[in-house]
Amino acid sequence: MPFANELIEHNRERLAEQRTEATVQSRFVFEPAQVMALLRSRIVGQEAVLAEVEALLKVLKVDISERERPLSVNLFMGPTGVGKTEIVRLLAQAIHGRADAFCRIDMHTLAQEHYAAALTGAPPGYVGSKEGTTLFDAEAIAGSFSRPGIVLFDELEKASQEVLRSLLGILENGQLTLAAGTRTLDFRNSLIFMTSNLGAREASDYRARFRRGWRRWLGLAPRGEAALLERVLHARFEPEWLNRIDRILLFERIDAQWLQALLDIELGKLNQRLSRQGRALVLEDSARAWLCRTHDERFGARDLARRLRRELEPALADCLLADPASSQLRAYLERNQLRVGRA
Repeated sequence: MPFANELIEHNRERLAEQRTEATVQSRFVFEPAQVMALLRSRIVGQEAVLAEVEALLKVLKVDISERERPLSVNLFMGPTGVGKTEIVRLLAQAIHGRADAFCRIDMHTLAQEHYAAALTGAPPGYVGSKEGTTLFDAEAIAGSFSRPGIVLFDELEKASQEVLRSLLGILENGQLTLAAGTRTLDFRNSLIFMTSNLGAREASDYRARFRRGWRRWLGLAPRGEAALLERVLHARFEPEWLNRIDRILLFERIDAQWLQALLDIELGKLNQRLSRQGRALVLEDSARAWLCRTHDERFGARDLARRLRRELEPALADCLLADPASSQLRAYLERNQLRVGRA
């Protein structure tokens, strides 16, 4: 019976399609491709890191993470101004619609051992123990059924060892019971990120050796930076701490080749602010070259952003005040800037 066989085959194929569709259903509403499009439009020079973040988001989307620990624990290592904290902000923007929709703990404020109570709450008998006061934002940690919570421990290396130990339970089983035992914070629906500048100076010194002396003459390139950072990392953190981290991602320095791309990003942010007044800013090539004339790798993208605040925005303010009715602004190099450039 050919017709019956065809019908059976059709139903089998349809059932297979339905099963395939069912496997890609997820409780999380974000789309990894859309999140990564935002990240790649705002983060430059970090393709290896972005590839790892994309892999993380895909695993999260299919919802196969362990249920008895955080969704993912990640350590971002690298010098200042390379995008470590910015990636977390952008993830919050893409997933929750707000760049500040995450729980941020500035670890440099917890440099002494007794500050562990700021996270775990005061123990029984101490002031505040009954209230269960903590720096953690329980709502941002929990997220929702369709969106993960996001937690950032910024400048991790500056916290005391006791503070770090107080977080072991979070990284291991995704829960933190406050010292008074009054409540438990649940991190099992959270993405946890940690940032660290640890080893940045050592890596900079290591690279500098290859820019002078016999290494430069022989054309040698630095190849042991990752091993150097790993040694520094193990010297600062205990093995049981490192053993609970899923990904340790190394950020590259932002060198001069990325300046034009960074300028486009910063101008995009400025034009977004100007758009509220119905205005736009266009820079000609000479102005772009002026703003990108120097670059200090030690400060990363912040070096260029600071230059725009110091040099471009005041000139733009003068232009706006002189011609407040203008709807389209073209910014050129001023004569005094040209003189400074020639000097």
